[in-house]
Amino acid sequence: QVQLVESGGGLVQAGNSLRLSCAASGHIFSNYRMGWFRQAPGKEREFVTAIKWSDGTTYYADFVKGRFTISRDSAINTLYLQMNNLKPEDTAVYYCAVSRLLGPLSPHPNRYEYWGQGTQVTVSS
Repeated sequence: QVQLVESGGGLVQAGNSLRLSCAASGHIFSNYRMGWFRQAPGKEREFVTAIKWSDGTTYYADFVKGRFTISRDSAINTLYLQMNNLKPEDTAVYYCAVSRLLGPLSPHPNRYEYWGQGTQVTVSS
């Protein structure tokens, strides 16, 4: 069993940065994958980025390439999302998630088993 707790959200102006954290309790095995998703009001949950816990391989949605960076600290079981040059359209609740399924990193929410409660990010113009 894995429990996830996100933090670091808030209200920022466009062009500014935020760093989200996701603290995982329970053992994170090296073959796990972790991801960040987001959901804006009235929209479906969408993939942002994912990482292989073992070797740090990453995968990004096109709309965040060059602006967001995913990373992890294995020693403290924490996942991060550094978000730079934020835009109003980045406003959403951001969730971290864990997948125990092997294979390539996936953008599909249904391949992730454990989810955090989410943290709100609001970007004003």
